[in-house]
Amino acid sequence: MSEQPTLIVLLGPTGVGKTNISLRLAEYLGCPIVSSDSRQFYRELKIGTAAPTEQQLSRVKHYFIGSHSIFDDYSAGQYELDAIRLFEELFHDHKVLALVGGSMMYIDAICNGIDDIPTVDAVTRQNWLNIYDEKGLYFIQEELKRLDPKHYEEVDLQNHKRVLHALEICTITGKPFSDIRTGKRKERPFNILKIGLNRSREELYDRINNRVDQMMEEGLLQEAEKFYEHRQLNTLNTVGYKELYEFMTGKWSLEFAVNMIKQDSRRYAKRQLTWFNRDKEIHWFHPDNEQEIIDFVHSKL
Repeated sequence: MSEQPTLIVLLGPTGVGKTNISLRLAEYLGCPIVSSDSRQFYRELKIGTAAPTEQQLSRVKHYFIGSHSIFDDYSAGQYELDAIRLFEELFHDHKVLALVGGSMMYIDAICNGIDDIPTVDAVTRQNWLNIYDEKGLYFIQEELKRLDPKHYEEVDLQNHKRVLHALEICTITGKPFSDIRTGKRKERPFNILKIGLNRSREELYDRINNRVDQMMEEGLLQEAEKFYEHRQLNTLNTVGYKELYEFMTGKWSLEFAVNMIKQDSRRYAKRQLTWFNRDKEIHWFHPDNEQEIIDFVHSKL
């Protein structure tokens, strides 16, 4: 075994089955789980984020599950600082830790570090905000496609704040945002072993569709309803909630909103896989092959 401790990064698209594998793996290794699912940070959003249940949480110690409120302003940069600080503490008692999730920027923040992105001046920010208010989401999406086609393929295009931020950086640097983000990788005082989970597209999409139906049965509509008056929050501008708010405002039928949750979830899974497939350090497995995954991890430690 290496003298350095090891961080096992278990990643994959939404709905693939990371939770069950992570519990088995953590129990086998006797280590806690640190979440890198940025939506599961928020304690108010349990159903729509498929957060681990109380029973699952009781099996293994988890960090960054329900640790923040939707009213908190939290970023990948702050997560990097908080998580690295936590790792320093946990590695005193554990030679191995498990980082589990599918939030691409948050996983990158841990494995590679956040790039030093220039600060956007108030004039540039206001200019792009005015353009968005005047011309709408589709226009700024197309502008990003023109200025930075690579980032266009990766970013959550329905999140106007992320699209605007990329456009702001393109404007002040004269370079694509994706070029600015490919900075030097930070050195970490631990080894990193990346395990990717994936299924056939048909299998994954069926699981996503079924999971949305299950969320609705569990009370997703009621969960979203509680925060209707706060729907403009960036934390609620996310799949599963923003579609239901379109129903609540009378724009869509409930059936159409649920179908859009399924469609947006599938699109998000596709974006995740596009992002992850660029990383040649990921070792891919089917989630059903639990023992194969455990044997592989054992062989690397």
